[in-house]
Amino acid sequence: MRYVVIDTETPNMANDRMSSIGIVVVENREIVYRFGTLIDPETYFSPFNVQLTGINPESVCGMPTFGDLWHILRPILESGVIVAHNAVFDLCVLAKCLNAYNIVWRDTVPYLCTVRLSRSVFPSVRDHKLNTLCDHFGIELDHHRADSDSAACAGILIKCMETCADVNSFIRTFRLVK
Repeated sequence: MRYVVIDTETPNMANDRMSSIGIVVVENREIVYRFGTLIDPETYFSPFNVQLTGINPESVCGMPTFGDLWHILRPILESGVIVAHNAVFDLCVLAKCLNAYNIVWRDTVPYLCTVRLSRSVFPSVRDHKLNTLCDHFGIELDHHRADSDSAACAGILIKCMETCADVNSFIRTFRLVK
């Protein structure tokens, strides 16, 4: 099975545009591909999001837009089950970006949430926040940096796969089109 681990950062609380995306592909419990980039969201940045992510208008000046990147993102996202930590958030951001750029893709996608998975596989961990799990497993994390967050999530997925024989039983379907 191929897993496409994603993380998105957004410029504001509308969560309808991305300012960064990180993607890590996992096959046979190994990371086989990494991609990360800043994205020009073509919208305003809230002070809260700038403080949280460190991404501001100057950071994304001259960077591609989501529409510019879609031809790169689409084949990667189509190549496996999408995985994310708090997956519904990242999938909602993806759905809203597709809508904002008038991109028609799929009605639904299969996904796996590492929060839900780790709660089941590692119930004794204090909480299942990304940074807590990274501390617990010794996984490197530069939090709220999409490339680092997606790599950390991939590490958590691999830890879960090493412990749980059937992570695929946690796969759900997300409706992109409302």
